[in-house]
Amino acid sequence: MLPAREHLTICIAHPAYQLKSRLDAAHPGLHVVEVRNAADFKQRVAEADVVVVSNLWRNDLLAGAPRLTFIQSVSAGVDQFDQAALRAKGVRLASARGVNARAVAHHAMALILALARRLPEAWDNQKRRHWRPMAGNPADREDELTGKTLLVVGLGGIGGRLARLAKAFEMTVIGVRQDPAKGAEGADAVHNFADLPALLPRADFAALACPLTADTTGLMDAAAFGRMKPSAYLVNVARGGCVVEGDLIAALQSGGIAGAALDVVAEEPLPAASPLWTAPGVFITSHLGGETRSYEDNVVEVLMENLGRLWRGGAALRNQVV
Repeated sequence: MLPAREHLTICIAHPAYQLKSRLDAAHPGLHVVEVRNAADFKQRVAEADVVVVSNLWRNDLLAGAPRLTFIQSVSAGVDQFDQAALRAKGVRLASARGVNARAVAHHAMALILALARRLPEAWDNQKRRHWRPMAGNPADREDELTGKTLLVVGLGGIGGRLARLAKAFEMTVIGVRQDPAKGAEGADAVHNFADLPALLPRADFAALACPLTADTTGLMDAAAFGRMKPSAYLVNVARGGCVVEGDLIAALQSGGIAGAALDVVAEEPLPAASPLWTAPGVFITSHLGGETRSYEDNVVEVLMENLGRLWRGGAALRNQVV
């Protein structure tokens, strides 16, 4: 049972986001503590009724949190939480799914544009103070998106927004989702995951915007890359585990695909020795696709809605996981 507002202690654990200041400004009077690292979080979690956290969570913290009633994840992903253990202890869990959907969709579109317009190469030329001459070979030129085919794998909140953005650039958009009956979300056509092998050869860009599940782990492997056109690009704003990175590197090195824009990788931070840093045609952004100046306000909105539901005794939470 969630304590009344005047007796509630909220512990926010995040190394960077300014969640406490936003929560204090929007909802003054709540007792909120904020920690920035794992050691401090371990010390303060015992006093918390509610925890607002993402990657600082460790499942062994549960044993030292006797008052814990509710966890509001700061991220859409909740892979780090042992859901069975939370359920056994009666601790509720909700994700932040959707709070950065606009930002991630915009980032995915920016990556597609960067690949098509060869912006990473232009940036490298600027750093070298090199003025690239006009290209006589069409294959060496920047490209247009009009008429190109975008395959969006995962047509949810992010993928649906990406589909609508891509239509503004006059692209043909094909969506893939678990249940096509939920709608095309702006795509020209929608299919289920079983159709993915047949759809990959049609894609000029294949954008992953799906959650990491048992079905999507290793989804893009050697067989998948083998079905793509040599001129095609992979864009991943989903999870690194959706791609078999060794197979991606092999496809890039062999010319099996033209390139990849990766906002996520299997191991984050990406180790300095990873061959992805120098693989041909790779553009890497450091899992910043979801970052937005509105992120904290969006998380606070979800948190307060869920606290209100818990205080009213509601059974369902917004973005409920447990």
